[in-house]
Amino acid sequence: MTFNGHGVWAIYRFEMARALRTLWQSIVTPVITTALYFVVFGGAIGSRMEEVGGVPYGAFIVPGLIMLSLFTQSIFNASFGIYFPKFTGTIYEILSAPVSPLEIVIAYVGAAATKSAVLGLIILATAALFVPLQILHPFWMLAFLILISTTFSLFGFIIGVWSQSFEQLQMIPMLIVTPLTFLGGAFYSIDMLPEAWRTVTLFNPVVYLISGFRWAFYGVGDVSVGLSLTATLGFFFACLAVVGWIFKTGYRLKN
Repeated sequence: MTFNGHGVWAIYRFEMARALRTLWQSIVTPVITTALYFVVFGGAIGSRMEEVGGVPYGAFIVPGLIMLSLFTQSIFNASFGIYFPKFTGTIYEILSAPVSPLEIVIAYVGAAATKSAVLGLIILATAALFVPLQILHPFWMLAFLILISTTFSLFGFIIGVWSQSFEQLQMIPMLIVTPLTFLGGAFYSIDMLPEAWRTVTLFNPVVYLISGFRWAFYGVGDVSVGLSLTATLGFFFACLAVVGWIFKTGYRLKN
């Protein structure tokens, strides 16, 4: 079976057009939220905490802010993208169309990852208005940005298939991912924690994602960049395996 580029492009273009129709929610709101974080954390806390690991506090929180938006927006975009066809019943038209499961995943996850990565770059540009930034490893910054966007879009796709209501659609991002991000060193270094809490925090998978992304900016991280990359790739392949199982079994897609 040949690759159906037209089918992938049709789904991808539809999902990207939806982002333009909800521009305020997709772009403007996260940017405003980021600016408020800088006012609160950068102004209130930054005035009392000048540097973290040799990096000015205002600049130190930038990677964490980008990751916070990246996690939530990747999950939201991908989960809503596949859940809405289930909700309206048009998922059966997609499944019966001449597109393979791989092509469906590429289209939906690709669109969600694109929107999240673009949003991350917009937030980065917004942050540059508040604090001086440096990116020591631009290639790895983009690599982590794209890889994490894709990984959490896959995770969001899984949530969208699993969810049977709009409440379930929001439950995991709100009750699990966001708290783990705040507790994963988004706004502080885990080296600042007591040793016992530092050990507990290392069981938080988000720590490794944020640490690797921050290393790409400043060359410092809570864990080694190799460990961060390994953890990110591990999560990516785990999500890929679950998506493969979903299409193989038809879990909550065909029933």
